[in-house]
Amino acid sequence: MSADDNKQLMMAAFAELAQGNSTHLRKLIAEDCRWNLIGTTPWSGANVGKQAIENFLASVDDRFTGPVVLTADRFIAEGDYMAVQFHGQATTTEGRPYNNVYCWVCHMSDGQLREITEYADTQLAMTTLFAPSTQ
Repeated sequence: MSADDNKQLMMAAFAELAQGNSTHLRKLIAEDCRWNLIGTTPWSGANVGKQAIENFLASVDDRFTGPVVLTADRFIAEGDYMAVQFHGQATTTEGRPYNNVYCWVCHMSDGQLREITEYADTQLAMTTLFAPSTQ
């Protein structure tokens, strides 16, 4: 697939993510995908394989009262690689706003995500998602 084809697939996935629906993105994840989370948070490191990624995403979903709404700001595609800058909005189960910014660098082939490297504001994640409960 071309860079433009990959870009179109990711644009379609992010159109749904902007509505709080991750179904299209999850369908793009290859069985052997590797999702790397940069930083030193409890979630940082690599999730390898679709099931490990699904487990990770479920642990993220459990922290919020509803879906995380992800809105793309920019797509850059070159060959099999795609960079997506975006921002997210959500509310934690403790009622805290969680409005982070992200950049994913993705490797795609045959219309599937083979690797995602995620960059985000890890300090925000630590103070919002991993802070002691105030309730």
